[in-house]
Amino acid sequence: MGEFRKRLLRLLGAAAALTLLVAPTSAVAQDRPKAPVTVPALSNWAAETGSYQYGKGVRLVADSPAERRVADTLADDLRAAGHGTVPVVRGGARTGDIVIDVQPATTSLGTEGYELHAGRRLSVTGATETGAFYGTRTVLQLLAQGDRIPAGRTVDVPRYKERGVGVCACYIHITLPWLENLVREMAYNKLNQLLVELKVKSDAHPEANTWGYYTKDEIRRLVALGDRYHVEIIPEINSPGHMDPWIESRPDLQLTDSDGNKQPARLDVTQQAAFDYYTSLMDEYAQVFTAKSWHMGADEYMLGSDYSKYPQMLRYAQDKYGRNATPQDAYIDFINRVQAYAASKGKQLRIWNDGLTGANTVPVAAGTTVEHWLNVTTKPSQLIAQGYPLMNAAYSLYLVRGGFHSDTESLYDQSWDPRSFEGEKLTSGKGVTGAKISLWPDNGRGETENEVAVELWPALRHIAQATWGDPHPDATYAEFTARGTAVGHAPGWRDLTRLPVANGTYTFRTTGASFEADITRTADGYATVRTADGCLEVSGGKLTLNVPLQPGVEATWKNCDPADTLQRWQPAPAADGFHLVNVITQMALTVTDDGRPVQYPPDQRTPAVWHLTAP
Repeated sequence: MGEFRKRLLRLLGAAAALTLLVAPTSAVAQDRPKAPVTVPALSNWAAETGSYQYGKGVRLVADSPAERRVADTLADDLRAAGHGTVPVVRGGARTGDIVIDVQPATTSLGTEGYELHAGRRLSVTGATETGAFYGTRTVLQLLAQGDRIPAGRTVDVPRYKERGVGVCACYIHITLPWLENLVREMAYNKLNQLLVELKVKSDAHPEANTWGYYTKDEIRRLVALGDRYHVEIIPEINSPGHMDPWIESRPDLQLTDSDGNKQPARLDVTQQAAFDYYTSLMDEYAQVFTAKSWHMGADEYMLGSDYSKYPQMLRYAQDKYGRNATPQDAYIDFINRVQAYAASKGKQLRIWNDGLTGANTVPVAAGTTVEHWLNVTTKPSQLIAQGYPLMNAAYSLYLVRGGFHSDTESLYDQSWDPRSFEGEKLTSGKGVTGAKISLWPDNGRGETENEVAVELWPALRHIAQATWGDPHPDATYAEFTARGTAVGHAPGWRDLTRLPVANGTYTFRTTGASFEADITRTADGYATVRTADGCLEVSGGKLTLNVPLQPGVEATWKNCDPADTLQRWQPAPAADGFHLVNVITQMALTVTDDGRPVQYPPDQRTPAVWHLTAP
């Protein structure tokens, strides 16, 4: 415990003891100064007389390169939040300034903690650049509630080092602006880890480029934003199960059962070619991701299957590990080979827990982080005792499109924290790295991105609170959610429900096609396109997670159904018109030579530009 924190706690304790001598208990609660409202809540606050006033002439004072990087980001965010243009300067501070101070010797703050002092000026101190950055998030939240901040001092240090969100953009493409909003919101609430399962368009394996992939430039843009906002973006290619996005065109790499049936989602871990294929994808991801971790998933590989149907796995395991080996050892062997490859590239491996059933004789390599989501035979306490870093990714923290949604209010009322795993509540947080919420697209058309966002923000703020500080800082959930309302969204957050076209009747014209239709805004901020023949919809071709992701599928007129998300469109401004993008498939319409509107990924066919005119 740092010397300042010791003095602060002694001061608070002494003040509390003195108050108890002169006032009844009810008066103590009324007289004690409350900490300013933030998310996560400040765990300690020593009030002082007066206040800090943000106003004309304010400067950001920062000297070292690290301090100036923090100050530059804060200056941009202050401008985005409507607080004006604030210069970043070197040298002595004066009244009204905001001072950014990085002091490596302040070891009590750890790598992410900070000290904030509000008085005649506002000072933010961290032992690292990251710590100082988090202090500026508190500054922004306080200024979101007014230009006057009560004088006082706090030391704010996170309880857990991993505070995250997991997003499966693994089949259903999620737009870059939505992900960028998420990164900004995570940083604003002091979350530091975004785990993304997604497909990067491959140059080495073009046969695997099924939609919805991301281009390398898109990922570079997202990673750069994460770097600036201290959110580590960790990629995942799930393997050896759930590999169908990558091997549906590679039957030679698919696991084959004893009847000759191919398993399009399962990689054959007994093949050297399969390992080489997977590691070549890792190498391509390394071109755009800078994270020090690699997530390989490793979940649900043989879920509901009998190893006896795959005798090659037992043969492989026994050939390598001896006659006492089990078929599951072949699966663990694949994990460990990937772990060794990741380690050779300076990356730490992460896996899900459900495959660790205890039916193996070969242990998972030491140092592998296990993300625990399912209650299986091997319990969290056992994994910690075996030395594995353990993250809580509980099923209770899931948000599934068109399916299960985390009951955030119930979790808050239970004072849920990262020690509460599926199947076991630990008495200590030792060995627990932290926790994350997870977003899954199991029914990809069940909800739109904007609908998911509405569900996400309360859960995001709750996981931020539960991993940073006291999991139950307010007496009621309503009081806790009021914090989120008070601090609002992060500076730079874009309102993706803003429709660029007013409701009305328009003539749609593009090269080779025209029609007249009504545009009507939907409740989630998109649009329906309706003619006398019905509403525009994409619904044909091959379905993936209940979504028509096949390029070239025609858009047709169907009976209008307000609940049908495939009838929702985003008119995206382009040149002097609009692209029409389906909000579920995230493909834009082009027009064939015979005048039919069809969907394609934007980098495969140039989207049609639709010119809208009112009659």
